[in-house]
Amino acid sequence: MLHAVTSPDWEDTRATAVAVFLHGYGSNERDLVALASALPAGVPWASLRAPIALAPGAHAWFRITEPGNPDPAAVAAATDAIWSWVDAALPASARVVPIGFSQGGLMASQLLRTAPERVLAPVILGGFVQSAVQPADEALRQSRPAVFSGRGDQDRVMTAAAVERTEAWLQTHATATARTYTGLAHGIDAREAADVRAFLAQQLTAVAP
Repeated sequence: MLHAVTSPDWEDTRATAVAVFLHGYGSNERDLVALASALPAGVPWASLRAPIALAPGAHAWFRITEPGNPDPAAVAAATDAIWSWVDAALPASARVVPIGFSQGGLMASQLLRTAPERVLAPVILGGFVQSAVQPADEALRQSRPAVFSGRGDQDRVMTAAAVERTEAWLQTHATATARTYTGLAHGIDAREAADVRAFLAQQLTAVAP
């Protein structure tokens, strides 16, 4: 099972919504923990370590072959690994609030695109969606769930094709809160964190304990 660090109240929680942080390529489970401050009070969290070890302290959800266009089989394996962790760690009634950066942003979208009934208010930061059609895509065209997507206008890591694909997918499969931040490269700044906080406050108010 994937390794995770969790919020202090983890063992005592019976929350109906649990935030799951998904780090980017070459990082680890400690990377996004600071974003816990963006969560509404009472929402527990876990931050997962991706399964592929690149170097000490550096992990990936999948290896980069063609930038912005990953191998669908590798993405599916990573998605299955996350769902296996969810099944083992959370009650069936809890909904996952995936918050991912870069590769982790893609993984957040994958959770939505494979089991939307188990996902709430996904957050994609400097990330993208894969091109391969996913099991729940047709259902998402109808339900259009709330999704936050943020990126910097100086991000040179995400390919133009991946950005265009993501924007097009969000327009047809989600009710997106989409933000582009002037001067931001491939990262997360205070403006984006504040917008994530506002988005989650709106979306999670009804389910927070």
